[in-house]
Amino acid sequence: MTDSVHVVGGGLAGSEAAYVLAQRGLRVVLYEMRPRKMTPAHVSDRMAELVCSNSLGSTARTSAKGLLQAELRAAGSLIMQAADAARVPAGGALAVDREVFSSLVTERVQEHPLITIERVEVTGVPAKRPLVLATGPLTGEALATDLREKLGEPFLSFYDAAAPVILGESINMDVCYRAGRYDQEADYINCPLTEEEYRTFHRAVAAARNHTPHDWEKLEFFEGCMPIEELARRGYQTPLYGPLKPVGLLDPRSGERPFAVVQLRREDREGRMWSLVGFQTGLKWGDQKQIVRLIPGLEQAEIVRYGVMHRNTYLNAPRVLDERLELKALPGVFVAGVLSGVEGYLESAATGWLAALQAAALAKGLPSPEPPPVQSMLGGLVRFLANATPRDFQPMNANWGLVPPPGEKMPKRERRAAMFSRGIEAFKSWLGGLEP
Repeated sequence: MTDSVHVVGGGLAGSEAAYVLAQRGLRVVLYEMRPRKMTPAHVSDRMAELVCSNSLGSTARTSAKGLLQAELRAAGSLIMQAADAARVPAGGALAVDREVFSSLVTERVQEHPLITIERVEVTGVPAKRPLVLATGPLTGEALATDLREKLGEPFLSFYDAAAPVILGESINMDVCYRAGRYDQEADYINCPLTEEEYRTFHRAVAAARNHTPHDWEKLEFFEGCMPIEELARRGYQTPLYGPLKPVGLLDPRSGERPFAVVQLRREDREGRMWSLVGFQTGLKWGDQKQIVRLIPGLEQAEIVRYGVMHRNTYLNAPRVLDERLELKALPGVFVAGVLSGVEGYLESAATGWLAALQAAALAKGLPSPEPPPVQSMLGGLVRFLANATPRDFQPMNANWGLVPPPGEKMPKRERRAAMFSRGIEAFKSWLGGLEP
C-alpha cells in the first residue's frame, strides 16, 4: 500500500487521471514537461490543451461518442465538467472554447491540495508504482526509447498511415461477396468494380485533396505502406497491381473475375467493423467519404474511423496491455490516452479515468476493479485494446462496432438509441458497485 501515485503527462488523459486519484484521497505527482520543453504541436503550458479540433463529438443519444460522454459524466469526469462549462454553440456537437476549457482543467488540477505538478521532462519509466503513463502521441524520444527497451520490439509503434474503417452493417452484401484469394478462407468481403466504375474511382482518387500536415509532421512514404492516392497518381494501372488486384477473387455468383476489387478485412473479432485493405490515406475526410462511397457496395458506407497520416506514438495494445490498461511486462504501470492505442479526446480522457481507478485500487491494497461492462462504450473500447489483432493493430475511437448489438431487429436510430440506454444503465450499475 502507498499514499501516492505518479502520473506522467498533463494532457486530457493525465489530467483526468491525476484528478481521479486525488479525489480518492491519494497524493499525486503529475509530471508535465511543458513549458520547459515544448512539443512541436502545443502552444501553451496549460493542461489538457486541445491541439486539433475543439469538438468532443456528437451529444446525440444515437451517437457512440454521446454514450461515452454520458458514461464520463456519470463518473464525475473532470474533462466533461470542463467541457460542459466551456461549451460553445455547435448544433448537436459538444464543442468548446479551447482556452477556457484548458484553463478550467489547469485551474482544477493546480488548486487541488493533493496534486503536485513537476514541470520536468521524464526521460525514462519511473520506478514508482503504481504509475500512470499518459504521454500522448508526441511522447518524448528518450521516454519512448526506454519504454521500447523495457517492452521489447515491436511493442512501441511509430505509425504514419491508417486506412478507413467501415461499420459492417452499412456494407451492401447484395453487391459485395465473401471470398479469399485463390480459394483461401472467405475471410474477406470483396467489392467488385467494372472497368467503368474503376475509371471513375481512379479519377476521383487522383484528383482528391490531401490533408496538409503541420510543419512538425515529417511524413515519409514507405513502399509497403503507400497511400492509395499516391498509388493512383503513379498511374492508371498501378492500383490494379496493388490493393485493387482482382486476381484469384472470382465472384461466386457469376464465376467471373471483376475488373478490380476493393477488399475489406475484419477489424474486430465479431466482424462489426471492416477496414479497407491497402487504403492507407492522408486525404481530407470529406474526400475520403466521397471516394469510399464510389465503391460498389459501399454507397451507404458509415465510416467509423477515417484514414490518417501523421506521427503517432502508441503501444501495440493487444500485445502489451490487459483489459485493465496495465502493462503485462510492467505490473503496476497503467497506460492511458493515445499511448494506450485509443484515438480522440473523449477516449483519452476515458482511459485516463479508468487507469486512475485501477491505480488507486492498487495503491490502497483493494481488489482490482473489473473492466466496465461490455455493453458500455468504455467497456467495449478497453476490450478492443486488449483483444484486437496485434499484427495490424491501429488506434481506435468510440463507435458502435465496439459493443454488441441488441438481440432484436429494429430501425437503425431505434437500435442505437436502445444501445445507448442499455450502455449507460449497465455502466451506472457497474459504477455503483465500485469501492469508494
